[in-house]
Amino acid sequence: MAVNIPGIISIAVFYLLILVVGLVAARKTRVSKQPAGVTQTENIMLAGRNIGWPVGICTMTATWVGGGYINGTAEAVYGLGLVWAQAPWGYALSLAIGGMLFARIMRSKGYVTMIDPFQEKFGSRIGGLMYIPALCGEIFWSAAILGALGSCLRVILDISDVLSIVISTCIAIGYTLVGGLYSVAYTDVVQLVCIFVGLWVCIPFAFVNENVGSITVNSDSWVGNWDNTYVGQWVDFALLLIFGGIPWQVYFQRVLSSRSATYSEVLSYGAAFGCVVMAIPAVLIGAIGASTAWEDTAYTGDLTKDDQKKLILPLVLQYLTPPAVQFIGLGAVSAAVMSSADSSVLSASTMFAYNIYKQVFRPKASEFETLVVMRIAILAVGAVAATMAILVDSIYALWFLCSDFVYCILFPQLLCVVYFDVTNSYGSLLGYLIAVILRFGGGEPTLGIPDLIKYPAYTNGEQLFPFRTLAMLSSLATILLVSLVTKRLFDSSIIPIKYDFLNAIRRKEGGEKYIVKLNSPPEASPSDRLAVSTGV
Repeated sequence: MAVNIPGIISIAVFYLLILVVGLVAARKTRVSKQPAGVTQTENIMLAGRNIGWPVGICTMTATWVGGGYINGTAEAVYGLGLVWAQAPWGYALSLAIGGMLFARIMRSKGYVTMIDPFQEKFGSRIGGLMYIPALCGEIFWSAAILGALGSCLRVILDISDVLSIVISTCIAIGYTLVGGLYSVAYTDVVQLVCIFVGLWVCIPFAFVNENVGSITVNSDSWVGNWDNTYVGQWVDFALLLIFGGIPWQVYFQRVLSSRSATYSEVLSYGAAFGCVVMAIPAVLIGAIGASTAWEDTAYTGDLTKDDQKKLILPLVLQYLTPPAVQFIGLGAVSAAVMSSADSSVLSASTMFAYNIYKQVFRPKASEFETLVVMRIAILAVGAVAATMAILVDSIYALWFLCSDFVYCILFPQLLCVVYFDVTNSYGSLLGYLIAVILRFGGGEPTLGIPDLIKYPAYTNGEQLFPFRTLAMLSSLATILLVSLVTKRLFDSSIIPIKYDFLNAIRRKEGGEKYIVKLNSPPEASPSDRLAVSTGV
């Protein structure tokens, strides 16, 4: 197939539109008046904490409804059946639960990133450990959505995955470097409209294609079959998506950028509804793919292979819709990718610059220096995500892996640090190690990690036991139990306080010391400052 020149031109025009919107929004970062007590760093990282509910709901929805969301849902419905397409409703529930349990608390305390409460309670270094699973999640998420775009452009335009991924990454990084969250948020609004309109325009044309059968008559092919053998896996994945979808900086960046604590909850509930609505066209495309007689189309590949199943959405666009409609659908997928890639890259870079570089390595770093480091991190994170997108095969597997690590490691930590005052560094550190051992001991084919621990119901090299949930619950229990025991031991002087080498007990007894936010005036009140525990 020859390179599709009209398609390339249409995508180039779309990319130019997004780039222009991003750069215009970046101007708002430079010319808008910063609210009192808000630094330039916060202005870029959190859009001056001035995001209202309409833009906020759009940017939060668009962030979750990425290329991995659209392509991965269609892939799951086509390959596994609707009963296994858990991510759309799982992530929607995670947004709603995040709004109920965490949004108001985190926003009212004026945090800058999701890592702040950990460093506030455990100190900069122990708290900084939480950055590792958070970073992995953001990179895997970005890689999944960039890979989705590469697949679409390769099928429809006949250009290489590598070229399309690199170009898309460069554009997303370009306007993010300049405008920060303002650029990301306002491009998200445009991208969300493109996703919704683009996919729904394509579906009627695909439905009426002569090679597509009735999705109601052929429902068995896309609804899927329930097998009690895999109930443990189903529950494990469901809980992973629901609770593993909460501890994300990309989510809390929008929560913390909202104008008020009330708005932060509204954004969460609105985005939860938006995620469900935006999943409908992807589910229909998967159903259409499963109801198509592909042997009667011009497609000559083998859809029984995993590397072809992940292409089901672009294949439906390519072979079941007219050329002009293909380009509209491709624009929708491109919009989905850009809307999530920029957000994830910015989130990971923000945490590195503010919580790792500033709090751990260079406490005296100036605001300018911190912003320079953030921009360098944007380049680095974007490069790593693009590399993974090129190398990893399954979009849906990578998409699940995103929430996997944050569910097992980060969710119990966040729950404890927010709701259980007894939590200390000793419990946190041991809980972290338990989660890592139990999770990675169960193996991970996507990363080539063997099954070192064979859990109950281990069959034919497959873990059927919900070991991810076991790892999460074990970590949660360890954090609380070890924290309680160490506190009692130190309080009763069974262990002399001089052996509190993590400063966990002495820090709490001595009270918290406030470090004024970057370049904020000395007269700033405690509510305008970030409480960061000193010591470790």
